Amino acid sequence: MRAIFGIVSLLIVLAIVGVLAKKQLGGTTSVAPGAAPAASPQQQSQQIQQQIQQTVEGTLQQARPMPEDAPK
Repeated sequence: MRAIFGIVSLLIVLAIVGVLAKKQLGGTTSVAPGAAPAASPQQQSQQIQQQIQQTVEGTLQQARPMPEDAPK
């Protein structure tokens, strides 16, 4: 009985994670604002590369939280 409950629980968690992943990935496939509707694949690739580069640079500019010094 415990094994069946464990397997069912894992399947439910897997379904929830799958739905959340689908929603998360579905948001990244939207067209960038201001993008030309008839852009060539090369232009689209360049736009995606620029967006990723801007995202990475923005992330690198953020300060990393430092851990508090814990007394030993």
